[in-house]
Amino acid sequence: MKITDVVYSTGRSGFYFDDLKAIKNGAVHDGFLYIGKPATGGFKTIRRVGESISIMLILEDGQVACGDCAAVQYSGAGGRTPLFSAEEFVPVMEKEIIPRLIGKELASFKALAEEFDEMRVDGRKLHPAIRYGITQAILDAVAKAKKMTIAEIVRDEYGTGVEIKRIPILAQSGDDRYNNADKMIIKKIEVMPHALINNIKEKLGEKGEKLLEYVEWLKNRVLQLRHSENYNPTFHIDVYGTIGEIFDHNINAIANYLKELEGTAKPFHLKIEGPVDMGQREKQMEILRDLTAELNKRNIKVELVADEWCNSYEDIVFFADNKAGHVLQIKTPHLGGVNNTIEAILYCKEKGIRAYCGGTCNETDISARICTNIALACGADLCMAKPGMGVDEGYMIVNNEMNRVIALVNRKK
Repeated sequence: MKITDVVYSTGRSGFYFDDLKAIKNGAVHDGFLYIGKPATGGFKTIRRVGESISIMLILEDGQVACGDCAAVQYSGAGGRTPLFSAEEFVPVMEKEIIPRLIGKELASFKALAEEFDEMRVDGRKLHPAIRYGITQAILDAVAKAKKMTIAEIVRDEYGTGVEIKRIPILAQSGDDRYNNADKMIIKKIEVMPHALINNIKEKLGEKGEKLLEYVEWLKNRVLQLRHSENYNPTFHIDVYGTIGEIFDHNINAIANYLKELEGTAKPFHLKIEGPVDMGQREKQMEILRDLTAELNKRNIKVELVADEWCNSYEDIVFFADNKAGHVLQIKTPHLGGVNNTIEAILYCKEKGIRAYCGGTCNETDISARICTNIALACGADLCMAKPGMGVDEGYMIVNNEMNRVIALVNRKK
């Protein structure tokens, strides 16, 4: 089966691009917007609309395969690539990418994905968002050509040996961390609520007191609303390096605070994403490595989730090799081709590190479904509900895709 034509369309993503540096510097809400001066290159306002490009591959038999180019909410932060502008990359699509795709034989996803992931224009690799979308479309095309689910293609081509079964889903509350937590409890979401603790004054507290109060409320809310003692969600909270800031990156002081958070969350298990942000890759790895070792030594059961400065496949390897975190978020749009997401999950599993198939609220329904298939095929420990911050839509997309794929695979047994 060959690709006979390529069609593209520009679109919107499921959320927005936000200037994280400006937000951490104290930008405040004005309704849904932020007041303040942008602090990251490419941002003309602190919050701007998210963009996407859909790549549609027309196959010989008339089937259409699709992938979506998208980039993360906090582009340009934590060592991440700059803002993605659809308008900027449309000419590249027309001149460089489409002619190269037409006529390609869909015999192997891996080989074709690696070709386009390594593709260079004027000596440089394409923006990760473009590589992300192209390889999604290729993966969908190979699955359609072979009349298999995407998960089966990944499982078979990479020899994962994984049973395709349900894995936990993490939902994101955005700033509406109270009402959205209620939604998660009602829907019995396994991992919650993310909570978006990205500002010390408003959300963490100068001594961490506001987060402690929120975790106490969250625990009591679950105990109040759950209909069964069998529902015991894991609390996963993203703090964007703010805990490190209030404790001057002192490992002992951070560990003491995490122990207090652990006690507050009981009987529920707690994960803390991005406890520190050192502003540089090697320093970030070192402090996460040492903080992970300190928690293990003191038998503090809080799991640390690496995020900032752990962006590319090479970063994933670097952090995993050094045990810098109990869990590594594989932030899918950052890795470019989804072939790299596959390799990253499998590498984490090989090294005994938990793999979180993450991404961003700023993706699309297409990229979310494809990432769900990949997470299932590789046996990831956690999968993000995306896109958006409203809980219902992102969870619906990922949960339903997961259940559909499992049902289709089981039919063949």
